[in-house]
Amino acid sequence: MKIIFVRHGHPNYQDDCLTEIGHMQAEAAAKRLQDIHIDKFFSSSCTRAYETACHIARLHNQEVEKLNFMREIDWGKPNTEDYVHPWWLVDGWVKTGKEIMNTNWQNDVDYADRTVLNSYRKVVKGFDSWLSELGFSREGSYYRITRENRETLLLASHGGSSSVALSHIFNLPFSFVCHAICPGFTAITVINFKGEVGDLTAPRFELVNDINHIKTDIDEKYYNN
Repeated sequence: MKIIFVRHGHPNYQDDCLTEIGHMQAEAAAKRLQDIHIDKFFSSSCTRAYETACHIARLHNQEVEKLNFMREIDWGKPNTEDYVHPWWLVDGWVKTGKEIMNTNWQNDVDYADRTVLNSYRKVVKGFDSWLSELGFSREGSYYRITRENRETLLLASHGGSSSVALSHIFNLPFSFVCHAICPGFTAITVINFKGEVGDLTAPRFELVNDINHIKTDIDEKYYNN
């Protein structure tokens, strides 16, 4: 089974929708993927992700199913205005020599008192439940294949929630994934679960953070800002 992750296009965050540039980027992603067979389409229930998925699904004559657990993560401290973007945070770690591969990242002071941990757990729980329905049941660090599934699925979501999902299924620190895989708008990442029914399996990357379809003179400055 393959999962094609696509981050939403350039957004109007206040109104939770794509901007004109965002629609152009989503259409470019759709053309990039139009010749790839995709069996089912999913998105976060946030409108900016759903609109992105619809651009792609339309070229495949498919509908899009919304997944609430893939909504974008929260970040700041509870009941405060404090907000430190997770990508800004790990950039700071790198600049000061702090270890981004820390497997105990959840207990670090920069994470421990922030709402991101609750968001992280919500995405992880929802994603594992979804994979179980698809025939891949979590056992320890791996997944047991419970039924044959050769489908290719597309999931349009967000930089944060997709980084959580990738962190979990690849057993990588979230801090590392935020730095190493910092997806631009409509960036495409492809993973593949292989194996036979009854086997334990782990996913492999086939493509990571592909943004070549939107790097043009028109939208270069918008692709990840």
